[in-house]
Amino acid sequence: MPASNGRRIKNERQYEALRREGMSKEKAARIANSGRDASVKGGKQSAYETWTKKDLYDKAKEVGIDGRSRMDKSELIDALRNH
Repeated sequence: MPASNGRRIKNERQYEALRREGMSKEKAARIANSGRDASVKGGKQSAYETWTKKDLYDKAKEVGIDGRSRMDKSELIDALRNH
């Protein structure tokens, strides 16, 4: 069932498939609303391993990862990949 809280999902079919696989509403919506580049592994973004810890922290803050201030670089990478 599509999200009905006023937010628009660009690719409803993909969103529903991701939800059936057990993905959270937030993550499914983020993927379904991303452009075609997101379907290519890695997209246009450089690998998290090349980012500084500060950059990783800032990205974790942007996406709302709790506990980020206590994480080291590898934990931030893991949290961002699995959020």
